[in-house]
Amino acid sequence: MQFNGDLAEIRFGAGLSPLLPPPTSAEQMLERLHGPDTMAQRFPVSGFDEAAASVQEYRRLRRARNQQQNTAGAEDAQKAYKRYRRSLNRLRIGWHSQRLLRITHSKDAFRERLALFWADHFTAQGKSGAWRFLAASYAETAIRQHVAGRFEDMLIAAVTSPLMLQYLDQNRSSGPGSRASARRKRLKGLNENLAREVLELHTLGVDGPYRQQDVQQLAELFTGLSLSKEAGFVFRPGMSEPGSETVLGEIYGGGEPKLQQVLAALRDLARHPATARHIAWKLAVHFISDTPEAALVDHLASRYLETGGELSAVYAALLEHPAAWAPDLNNVKPPFDFVASACRALAVPTAHLEAMKPGQINRLLLAPLTPMGQVWEFSVGPDGWSEEDSAWVTPQALAARLRWTMAAPQRLLAQLPDPRAFAGAALGGYANGRVHFAASAAETHTEGVGLVLSSPAFQRR
Repeated sequence: MQFNGDLAEIRFGAGLSPLLPPPTSAEQMLERLHGPDTMAQRFPVSGFDEAAASVQEYRRLRRARNQQQNTAGAEDAQKAYKRYRRSLNRLRIGWHSQRLLRITHSKDAFRERLALFWADHFTAQGKSGAWRFLAASYAETAIRQHVAGRFEDMLIAAVTSPLMLQYLDQNRSSGPGSRASARRKRLKGLNENLAREVLELHTLGVDGPYRQQDVQQLAELFTGLSLSKEAGFVFRPGMSEPGSETVLGEIYGGGEPKLQQVLAALRDLARHPATARHIAWKLAVHFISDTPEAALVDHLASRYLETGGELSAVYAALLEHPAAWAPDLNNVKPPFDFVASACRALAVPTAHLEAMKPGQINRLLLAPLTPMGQVWEFSVGPDGWSEEDSAWVTPQALAARLRWTMAAPQRLLAQLPDPRAFAGAALGGYANGRVHFAASAAETHTEGVGLVLSSPAFQRR
């Protein structure tokens, strides 16, 4: 294997930057994962506990609005409620900008890619009210701090996150034999959503060695995982199904507190051979190809099992395998990754983005993702965004990308670079003859930069 810095930055990072040299070795990429998270410090996004306070305030204002209907204070209550909703939306847009700035200016772009990958693997989104604004904070707390640790720790953090519990209605699930079900006939009873997604999406995979009985038993084991009034995690024994449960032949229940049994089940699932293979396959598809070599998947799965799901070791296995350094760029960048890599290639100044109003950022960097095919932070289901290139290569989506490349760069920079120099800066050795010709033949810098960003070479990684 011969290390290629340009390829490393494009395939495993967020693309090349004219201001940041690409990594010099796989070892350097891995070492940076264990160093300080300087981008999170420089461009902060609120953690979940801090951001969740908005749920309480949102509920208070909504309740006040409803109580004030047909009274003299109705108009003021409605204005206060709408004003707070707008403030939450501005906060979400601000977090979006912060995450783009991290990618634009990071020397540790592998970390940024991994944070995006795992947040998608553990997709969770708010369905109503203030919950709809908390996806970035969820990823900050449950995902980002675990990207270089053990998979089981990230699994537990994601599954017990209030956003995940609310998204999959786990907070409404009660055991058929629980005290809560006996007292309150109107309870909806057992909900299998979280159990099914944990088995099918988060751990064993859709073809994993589990049956419907395992789903039901895991769902009963999960009863009691819930939310507090403050939108924090809480375990409610009164909603928990009494007795033991059997999942994949293992019995959970008995002597230890029920929550400890839940955590034990999650750790066992994380260490299962089927989970090792599922995670190995997903990493290979995301970083290498829609149809990865079987030998690569086997190599990653083997390292996962050898280390008990130590993710840094799995990443090392990925970077050491020859398939990781195949020179052809295969995978199409999803819309967010495309826009982020464009900002990185343009070296968009921090001060320029920070000076923009939320509405400008929304129009320039957030709303354009929708016509490209990605309603950011609101995927169509708990399986997250598609890894298949065909999901992003549609006439409508490609037209939206082209429109963005021709309009956005001149708003992101005070002065656009010379297209010929930009082609080399944005693509390094991947700036082929067609790209250089288009950059040289362009009549304006706007057109030239747009052609480089819309080129097939820049669209892939």
